[in-house]
Amino acid sequence: MSAPARVVIVGASIGGLTVAESLRDEGFEGEITLLGDEPHLPYTRPPLSKQILAGEWQPEQAAIRTAAELDELGILVRTGQRATGLDVETRTLHTADGPIPYDELVIATGTQPRQHPALPEASTLRTMDDALRLRERLDAARRVAVIGSGILGSEIASAARKRDAEVLLVGRSGALGFGGVGTLLSEELVRLHEAHGVELALRTELTGAELAAAGPAGTAGAPDAVALEFADGTTRTVDLVVTMIGGTPRTDWLASSTLDLADGIACDRLGIAAPGVSAVGDVAAWLDPITGRHRRVEHQSNAIEQAIAVAGRLAHGAEGAQPVPLFWSEIHGTRIHAYGWFGPERPLAELPKTAESAGTVYGSHDGVGELRGVVGWNAPPRDFRTARAAVVTTAHPLVAHS
Repeated sequence: MSAPARVVIVGASIGGLTVAESLRDEGFEGEITLLGDEPHLPYTRPPLSKQILAGEWQPEQAAIRTAAELDELGILVRTGQRATGLDVETRTLHTADGPIPYDELVIATGTQPRQHPALPEASTLRTMDDALRLRERLDAARRVAVIGSGILGSEIASAARKRDAEVLLVGRSGALGFGGVGTLLSEELVRLHEAHGVELALRTELTGAELAAAGPAGTAGAPDAVALEFADGTTRTVDLVVTMIGGTPRTDWLASSTLDLADGIACDRLGIAAPGVSAVGDVAAWLDPITGRHRRVEHQSNAIEQAIAVAGRLAHGAEGAQPVPLFWSEIHGTRIHAYGWFGPERPLAELPKTAESAGTVYGSHDGVGELRGVVGWNAPPRDFRTARAAVVTTAHPLVAHS
């Protein structure tokens, strides 16, 4: 396989930038163009719901590369440029500023937050600008409702409690989720939130909302109070509502293309979506060798590993190892790490730990007894690394297509 002359990357977050940097690391000398629709240079997103939202970091601390560093790498970055369409046959990317020809295209456009139908104007979190606006509103609010029972909902509830705000965390399923671990940690997360004063309403259907009154006196920039209406007829008035009810792949601009967009961009096990087109990160549904199904993994480490693998393939045909999901969070000061694959039919079991260990490591075993995933709950890094090394990451013939 000969290396392409021109690689165009759509999406200037960690996945897209890692493709560009890894191409240079692999010795690729052709043109690299990186497009992002935000006005910012590439930055890392996990700090948005952690350090940025908590006020511990300023925006520049989340930046990945400076303009000078990108220029030195020979990466042409076009900020504020929106992709509008794709012609796979002619290998042409269409943008708001005109067409761009490519030899290889890598799509890393991520996801966008879902809006609750009853709260179309509620605060949400995806971009740096979202995080800065939400930080200001959290500083002013004394009563906060977070709609959504996943990782980001828990992180925002944690950030609000750090500001001593009253927090109501609302969900419908009756359980709290943690990314690829699903609801297997729900009981532990419920206890953690309750210990830190978060009110949980996890079997609650939000049906409406209306403006109640002006925000708290003396809090410049505070949002207006909102009365939330629930299916059981009750109402709650809060100063700020944040909706984190999941995301949808950012593929609207690809609607007229020939790509398979059933749930994100369907790719083979190497990340190839069509001749000359690859996808990485949250938007990409790679073929999972463990299950035999296309699967999106919405975690930064997965985007990085996929990006490195795609860059190696584009530069000199190398086939990288299938990425293994790795993700983490910090909620109310508790660090939670997860590695591997999990399923609702495989409950977590506590793994043996050293006598001096203060944390806990849980394991998820498949139907033939192989360790497929591990979770560290405030576990010492050494304990988590040891457990992670024992995870079986290859497909087993008895479970590969279950």
